[in-house]
Amino acid sequence: MPRKLKIGLIGCGGIMDWHVRNYKAIKQAEIAALTDTNKAQMTAVVERHPDLSGKPHFSDYRKMIEKVDLDGVVIATPHSFHFEQIMTCLDAGLHVLTEKPMVCSVADAKQVIKKAEKTGKVMMISYQRHFSPAFRLAKKMIGEGKLGKLTFVAALQAQDWLRGTRGAWRQNPKLSCGGQLNDSGSHLVDIMLWVTGLQPESVFARINNCGAKVDILSALTLRFKGGAIGTMSVVGDAPGWWEDITFYGEEGGMYVRRDQLLHSYRGKKRWSAELKELTAKSKYSSNFDKNFVDSILGKDEPQTPPICGLRVIQLTEAAWESARVGQPVKVKS
Repeated sequence: MPRKLKIGLIGCGGIMDWHVRNYKAIKQAEIAALTDTNKAQMTAVVERHPDLSGKPHFSDYRKMIEKVDLDGVVIATPHSFHFEQIMTCLDAGLHVLTEKPMVCSVADAKQVIKKAEKTGKVMMISYQRHFSPAFRLAKKMIGEGKLGKLTFVAALQAQDWLRGTRGAWRQNPKLSCGGQLNDSGSHLVDIMLWVTGLQPESVFARINNCGAKVDILSALTLRFKGGAIGTMSVVGDAPGWWEDITFYGEEGGMYVRRDQLLHSYRGKKRWSAELKELTAKSKYSSNFDKNFVDSILGKDEPQTPPICGLRVIQLTEAAWESARVGQPVKVKS
């Protein structure tokens, strides 16, 4: 029987529960060690998952990768720590799956890509929308030209982020590097760019911190190479949760609402029958942890490579600068 891949956890906050549950269902891998600077958080995750109690525990991830024979790591720490942790783990010969955002600057993103290429290790980001049948079908249809040339994209994310993260590290700019646009909004930026393949040329942003130290409300107007335009709205002071993305082309439109795909061809609107078929057939309907393991084993290709992290921070960084100067800003290539 082949040896199971040994995975180390860096950061044991709430999101790591999701990863732990995923790895329990993956036969080819196992969690081999845990790290968190907050002992109470590490204790809490072990209480929720008693099978982890016998695994080595560390307060410093460097000690973990030094003492334990690992194949890869999952990083779920405050955003400002990602760059150093990613680079250290890649240098140690480990495969890396990190929570979003990958890093908090364009310069750091480019260094991560170079390091991953140099080491030949799998480097991925936990962008779960890449595994959604609705978004995968939307990407496929756009790629096949079903909408014709894309002309407009509209993306909206609304969340009670201001109240939900109050007093936590996400509203501390030294740890988060930014507000909702850089946090859950990172998913919105990523999926818009991944599905369409569009390259942002410039952005004009208005941002309101709503009294917080980080961005809460963000309104972006976008221009893409090739002529398409679009808007992105990140509402961090909303009741509940809502997200939708709309894609328009010269031949029709598509609308993703709560993981459902609606498409329209010049007035003929229908729920996509293809989505049901794709859901049944899709090998990506599980999770990014499975894709991470399969990629390490050479059974698949990473569906959330580091280039996605670079594209996200390129647009995010430009939006922050635009809001600061009060005028459109070119997006760095």
